[in-house]
Order: sequence, then C-alpha cells, then structure tokens
Amino acid sequence: MENLHSNGKLPQTVREDPGNMSRQQAEVPSRRRVAAVSAPALSASRLTLPGVMDAEGRVDESRLRMHIFKNGGVSPSERGLAWRFLFGMYPCSSTALERSLLQEQYLVRYQVMKRKWQQFLPSAVRIQLNGTDAELFTAVRYFDQREAQTQQQALDQSEEVKERLAFLELQAQILFERITFDLEELREATRIIDKDVPRTNRDLSYYHRDEGLGNLLVLRDILITYAAFHPEVSYAQGMNDLCSRFLEVLDSEVDTFWSFSCYMEKFSRDFMADGLHRKIELEAALLKELDPPLYAHLVKDNMESFTFCHRWLLLGFQREFEHSDALRLFEILSCDHLELISQQVDRARYQERLDQKHYTEERSESPRQTFNTDFTFELFICAAILLDNRESLLQCRDDVHLIQFTSSLQGKLDLNSTLEKAESHFYNYCKHCAWGYMNGHCRANSSKHEDFFINSVVYLS
Repeated sequence: MENLHSNGKLPQTVREDPGNMSRQQAEVPSRRRVAAVSAPALSASRLTLPGVMDAEGRVDESRLRMHIFKNGGVSPSERGLAWRFLFGMYPCSSTALERSLLQEQYLVRYQVMKRKWQQFLPSAVRIQLNGTDAELFTAVRYFDQREAQTQQQALDQSEEVKERLAFLELQAQILFERITFDLEELREATRIIDKDVPRTNRDLSYYHRDEGLGNLLVLRDILITYAAFHPEVSYAQGMNDLCSRFLEVLDSEVDTFWSFSCYMEKFSRDFMADGLHRKIELEAALLKELDPPLYAHLVKDNMESFTFCHRWLLLGFQREFEHSDALRLFEILSCDHLELISQQVDRARYQERLDQKHYTEERSESPRQTFNTDFTFELFICAAILLDNRESLLQCRDDVHLIQFTSSLQGKLDLNSTLEKAESHFYNYCKHCAWGYMNGHCRANSSKHEDFFINSVVYLS
C-alpha cells in the first residue's frame, strides 16, 4: 500500500501525458468512418498495463484505477479497452472467453431494444432534415451505407452463429416484452435529441467531413434507445456531449450504449433538477470551507452565481481544457481513486460512529462531524479553478460578468497545474478536519486519534 510520502504529503499524479507522449500523440486518432455496430475482437484483447490483467484476462480493478490516477490517464491505444472495464461494461472479474459471449449478448439485446422503439415510433427512425444543414445530408448517406453493410454481414454469418444469435434474440425479446413506452414522452425526447445532436462539437476529428459525419446519426440512435428504456431519466440537454465522449473513444454503437448506460446508473441524478441544485450546494459548501470571503461574494444572490459551475461538473470540464486533457481528466475523475468515500475513509467513519456511540453513552455531548463525504474530487477540481481565478471572480458584479468569465476559460486551463492544486486543497481540507476533531474531542488520547485521522486521508490502495 502506498500511503503518505515521508514528507507527509499526498503523492501527486504524473504531470505529463501517459507514456510521456506528446500532446499530438495523446489525441484520439482521427477516424474517417462510421463507428462499428459492435467490436467483438476487443473482448479478447489484453491490457498491457503492469500487473492489471492476469493470464485468463481478469482485471485487477484497484490496480487499474490506481494506474489511471497515478499516470494521469491511459495511453490512447489502450483507452478504448480500459474504458470498457473502467465504466463497467466488462466486469473486471470476467475472462476473455466470458467477454466474447457477453459481447454477443450485448449486441443482440441492443438490437432488440433499438428495433422495439423504432417499431413503436416509426416516424423517429430517421432524423428530420430541415434542408439548412448540408452536412447532415452527408451524415445520413454514410450512416445508411453502414446499415446496409451491417445487414450484409449478418447474412454472411455461419449457420452456427446465426443459431446462437437467434437464441439470444429470443431471450432478449422475452426480457423486454413487458416494457412499454409513453408515446408523447418519447416523441418529446426524440425532438430534443434531434435538436442537440447536430450541435455536438463537429470540430472533433471524429466527426470530420465525409464518413465521420455519420457518427452523428449513431449518437442519435444511442441517445433515443437510452431515453426509451430509461424513462425515469429520458433525455436532458448535455447528454449528447457526454455520450459523444464515449462514442469517440469506444468507436462502437453497442459498446457506447452499454458503457454510457453504466455511467448513467451512477450519475443520472446530475441531469435532474434536484441533482443540479445538490451539486451547486456542495460546491458552495466546499468553497465556504476553503475561502469564506469568495464564498460570501458568490452567494450574495442566493447561490444563483454558482450555477455556472454546473456545466463544468456535469460534463467533466469538457470545454475548459484542451480536448486530450479533458479525456484524461474524465478518466482520472472516473477512477474514483482520490475520494472522501474511499474504503479508507469508510473505515475511519465506522470508527467515528463507534466513538459517537461512546460519547452518547458516557457524555451528554456528541463529537462533531469531521468529513463531508459528499465532497468528491471533482468538487475540489472546480474549487481549484475558482480559487486560481479568485481576483477575477471578486470583480464580477452580476451574472453577465460571470458568463464572460466562464467563457474566457474555455480550452485555456492547464490540467497538470489544476490537478496539483486540487490535490493540495483536498489534503488541506482533510488535515483541517482531522486536527479540528482531535483538538475538540481527542486531547486525552491524541496519539491514538492522530494515527486514525492520518489513515483517513490516504489514497485508496
């Protein structure tokens, strides 16, 4: 286990791109074709990260997450496979053989799901073209070509494969037969998706002219399928940018759908009204801990001034950093390696609950709360950006100035510097909470509790 350095500071993430590659090399390779429907060959591929995958293809999840954090992401050549494990599409405990069977199941289930909503709402099968976006006409043409190729490949399969897939299709039909759709809700979700998908950042090489434009239609089908089968979430603005990130890296319609769905299981609340307010409240609470004067300045209008932080948190700072750095940061945040809700802190909080029980039984007072475990590392990233631009924010007097401020940051932030500052704020917050607890309640047994709280802020190993 690697905990605190000998100087008492948290170990830092590697301050350069994975593999010491140049920024140009760290970019996801430019593609000029429509994404594959599925990527079965990857199920048997191997990660070359040291000590992460065993001989049968099982992945040590803690080592994978640790590698991502300590090395500032993974190399672009391994990113697609690593994300399939990182975001839960592939169980880390699965072998290569098991994943090949799972890949077929994913393919068939997605096809059944997609066909079900298309039959229910046939008017949504094709995007409505308004005649003003010539690139969308090109996108439709290349997307249709891919569909024809996919149908031909299905016809060319061996009889053994066809029989196996037919059995899986029967299972999928039984699984989804009782699912019903709300016609008006699905129509509305499709209408918003058809507005948002063309707005997806086409400056990315993945959507460059010619065949790459067809990926816009792949993205559309993924989002409609997700909305149809997750009515409690449906579709909200911003999901297109988030899902686009998965599609660009995974380059597979089926794999993107399942990876995106796994991600949304954890973060779908962020796209709902209560989730938006909760994130803003947490960021405000953290800033109050770190810089009370700046907090007071920004909340003078009932925290309306903090709404500009929501897009940063919702999309993982997608527009604030250069594109390859934004992908690296998304990996780092998603690896959950540096979190107050890590196993180490969970263990510390269990000990704290025992202490609370002791104080309740022996004394009239109870010890105060030490850590706010809802302060995730992304909130410290956001706080680091705010504190680094403190003087500019103090000059902002209204929402117009705040909008101008946030616009000025797009694509200009330095990831390595921001990570270093966020880690420093994280460590100082933990240390402040720990010593505050000790000074208030643990003077009689300081050595015991000092060890306890130092262990509370170490990395998840």
